[in-house]
Amino acid sequence: MNFKTIWAGLPVLCAGVLFAAELEPREWMIDGVTRQALVSAPASAATNPASLIFAFHGHGGSMQNAARSFRMHEVWPEAVVVYMQGLPTPGQLTDPEGKRNGWQKNAADQGGRDLKFFDAVLGSLQKECKIDPKRIYATGHSNGGGFTYLLWAERGDVFAAVAPSGALSVPALPKLKPKPLLHLAGETDPLVKFSWQEKMIQAVRKLNGCAESGLPWASAGDLTGTLYPSATGAPLITLIHPGGHNFPAEAPDLIVRFFKENGRK
Repeated sequence: MNFKTIWAGLPVLCAGVLFAAELEPREWMIDGVTRQALVSAPASAATNPASLIFAFHGHGGSMQNAARSFRMHEVWPEAVVVYMQGLPTPGQLTDPEGKRNGWQKNAADQGGRDLKFFDAVLGSLQKECKIDPKRIYATGHSNGGGFTYLLWAERGDVFAAVAPSGALSVPALPKLKPKPLLHLAGETDPLVKFSWQEKMIQAVRKLNGCAESGLPWASAGDLTGTLYPSATGAPLITLIHPGGHNFPAEAPDLIVRFFKENGRK
């Protein structure tokens, strides 16, 4: 059986026909360009409301290595999980010629192709699965984390919470509205400097109306979680490790815990 789907305005797979615990390759046609993703949809999502997680690889990455690193489908098998594939894109800090895969940096960049891709994937999964509209989430590392911030800015009403890693997005800041955030960062990050990420964190802390002092949250390995409570119901969690521009193996479990703790009201 060929599990791929070409998205051209209507889903080829009918709701309830195909649901699998493992990852399945899918395709969508966006403005004449074939876009790809790996999707995990549990059988229960055909009839019971399921959480939905979007996960985005960094610049130069792939949907396959995103699936290996994030492991959201393993940590939260009851959720529908999507690992989307970027296209060759000029990087802000590396790869100025755009030979490696990545994500748009602002709403107008690359003709908005990745926002259109996201809209198409979300629309098809909402038709094929019973998605809980109060439990849709996004996470991503590096350029994928920057795109997670951009999605918060441009599609904020969709998400219950977001969890970017090793990232920031200055273009997104003016459009952000209060929302639960987990930000993962390495203190010795040589690419996206920790001091830059701290400024992003502080901007969100003020936006979300969070306390200046944090409380201990969950920790694992070298990761230390700190919770900044919010009077507006939009808490901020910082998940800090002493490493560089990497995504720690312990992070997926803590990100899933954060998502489970933060459904949209």
